[in-house]
Order: sequence, then structure tokens, then C-alpha cells
Amino acid sequence: MNSAAPIPTTHDLIGVGFGPSNLALAIVLEELAQSSGRALDALFLDKQPHYQWHGDTLASQSELQISFLKDLVSLRNPTSPYSFVNYLKQQNRLVDFINLGTFYPCRLEFNDYLRWVAEQFSEQAIYGEEVLRIEPEFDNGVIHQFRLVSRNQLGEEYVRKARAVVVSTGGSPKIPEIFTALQHDSRVFHHSSYLSSIENLPCSQGRPMRIAIIGSGQSAAEAFIDLNDSFPSVKVEMISRSSALKPADDTPFVNEIFSPHYTDLVFQQAPENREKLIQEYHNTNYSVVDPELIERIYSVLYRQKVARHFRHAVHCRQEVKKALATADGIELTLCDLATGQQRTHRYDAVILATGYERRSHHELLVPLAGYLQDYQVDRNYRAIASDELHAPVFLQGFCEASHGLSDTLLSVLPIRSEEIGKALYQTLIPPHAANASKATAFVNA
Repeated sequence: MNSAAPIPTTHDLIGVGFGPSNLALAIVLEELAQSSGRALDALFLDKQPHYQWHGDTLASQSELQISFLKDLVSLRNPTSPYSFVNYLKQQNRLVDFINLGTFYPCRLEFNDYLRWVAEQFSEQAIYGEEVLRIEPEFDNGVIHQFRLVSRNQLGEEYVRKARAVVVSTGGSPKIPEIFTALQHDSRVFHHSSYLSSIENLPCSQGRPMRIAIIGSGQSAAEAFIDLNDSFPSVKVEMISRSSALKPADDTPFVNEIFSPHYTDLVFQQAPENREKLIQEYHNTNYSVVDPELIERIYSVLYRQKVARHFRHAVHCRQEVKKALATADGIELTLCDLATGQQRTHRYDAVILATGYERRSHHELLVPLAGYLQDYQVDRNYRAIASDELHAPVFLQGFCEASHGLSDTLLSVLPIRSEEIGKALYQTLIPPHAANASKATAFVNA
């Protein structure tokens, strides 16, 4: 590995990650530059080799679970050239999409929409480079800027400086402790790597397999249906601690919790009341499945009964007590939570549809931990810091506890990015500098 090679330029802003959150921010910064006459020097670093949003999970049956109108911009600026509707127009599919009669595009198409937007900001983005840590740069005991150490896919390290950072690295696969010893076994993998992992299994060549899916949420259900539809040689067993597959509540009144004003409501509450609100609406986002998908799975199981050909199964109230890798397969010891009875089953592969953790910002910001108040943020998503830390740190997608359930979802992207963008301008461009820029823009007009 090469030693860290400094890059002298100090950017106004470096965004860590270039997923939907920072992509929405890039759009806002462009708009603010146009309205203020002063552009921020923003750079975005992403560890993926090219733009991709959940690309390894985009099975053919996957559909977006929110309206296409909740794209990167429309809730804030429906006339933006970066809207999903304009994307459809540019792709010559607007009429065709209207004819579908749906608010919910497939995730494959939404991924293509995001890539289309990202291509328009390619000069501000560097792919295939993972940020390892964010370090303070001291000036007489005060931190006015950061050093970001990153590494490319060849193992070469770089150092860049920035006056502000926005961390938007998303969730990391949650691996239950019982499976940690099997993480390097290709027969056991998290749903986040679904497509590439399936491709390396014998079923991709048409050979019979028995596959277990651990989990009972949307990802587990989508994997179940995809294996049923795409791999006739596969027998699937979904294993869940829940007593049943539960439907996601996306009814109109409940959906109001994802509106911008609800973020204000949550943030204004005391911590214990915030937690109550989050738990009350937990069934909108966690361990739940679209009702239509539940009906499809039930229909598959019912037709098996009619045909007396039992290919698949859904095992509820089952807890995995032990996981053992053998030459013949993966042995799972399951405990029936109703009776306490334990049985061991052997599978050829196990898919962990066990959700995501959101702690990657902790690792990146370890060098700054002493200056941050346990990663708490203010209303505009700026990390609350000590007096020594003048340079701002903003967090996107890590603020559910303070800003509500929508923080990890697409719903708030247009509004949140605008709030962060304006806060960046207020912090990085003093009022007199902004006024001077406007005056210069007026003179040059």
C-alpha cells in the first residue's frame, strides 16, 4: 500500500458517499450557486466503482415503495430539470409510464434515474475511492478544516482537505452474531449482495438447491418471490421470529409522518417522546412487507397445496439457535418459540435478510469523537460540537432518533438537502461575502 499522498486543494465541502442523499445535496448546491452568485467548491467521494443504488438487490420484481413524486427534487422544486418526470421525458418513456397507471416505478428504473442525475454531476464526483477517516486540522487549537484520508481500489491512499464535510454513507449490512463466523462462506450472504451471490451458486446453472431466507421484511419477501420466479430448481424456506408476515402500513393518514412538517414535530419533542413516536409507527418501515407481495407469497403456498407439490415454506415463530457450516451444507438449529421444540435443518445456502445498521459515521469520525456530543445533531443535521470545532460536520441518514423514521428514507431528501445546503452557505460564506458576490453578478449581468 502506498503512503498517503497529500492533495493540496482545500475544498469548501467534501461529501462522503454519493448516494441519493448527497446527490440531492449536489442539486441544491447548484441551485444556491445560481441564486447567490457564489458557488461552493464541492467534491463527492464514493467507494463504489460507478454510480449504483442498491444495485446488487435489484431483482426484476423489486418495486419502489414510495411515489415517484418523492424523487430527488419534486417536493421542493417540481420544475427542476432533475425530476423523475423530466427523466422519463428525456428517455422517451413519459407516455408509456403514464399508461402503466402507477405511482411506483420498479427499483431498476429508479436506479437508472439516479444514475442519470449523477452523470450530470460527474465532474464533482470521484468513484472507487473509500474514505477511511476524517481528521481535524488544527490552527492555534481551533479546527477550521478537516483532512480526509481515502483509499482507491489499488490500495493507494490520498489526503484531501475540506472546510466542511457531509457524511452520507448509508447503512451497513446487519449480520446476526450467530452468523458472524460464517461471513466468509460463500453459501451464507446478506441480501445486500443478493444478485452477485446467487450468480455464484449452483442454482444459477439450473441445479437444485434448498435455500433458507432469514427475516420477514420486504427484502426477505422479494428474495422469496425472485427465487420462486427465476430459479425453478430452488426450494425456498423463509424463517422468521414473527408470528406472521406483517403488512406495511402506507395508508394516507399514517403516511403523513413522512411529510416535512412531521420532522419538526419529532425534533421538538423530548428524547423519550421521540422514541414513542418512532415505535408507534415502526410498522411503516421495519420488518413489514407490501400487502400485495404478502398476497403473492400466500398464493404461491396455496397453489402448492392444490398441486400437492410442496416446494416452498414459510416458517414463523422460529429462532435460529445455531448455525454450522459443513461439507454438505449449512445446518441451522431452529427453536419453535411457541413450543420450545428444536430441530436441525440443512440448507445449501442461507440468505440473511436481516436489515442494516447505521454506524459507519462513527468509524469515519473517530478522530473527531472528542469534539462531538455523541454524534447528536441540531435541526439542520449539523453535528453538535465543542467550541474548538468550528468546521461543520453534517450527517444524512443517521438521525432517525432525533428527526424521525423518514430520516433513512427517500421521502425527506429534497427538503433535508435544502436545509443542509442553506446551513452550509451560512457557515462557509459570510454575509458580506455573499452580498459582494451578488453585487459582482449584478455588475457582470
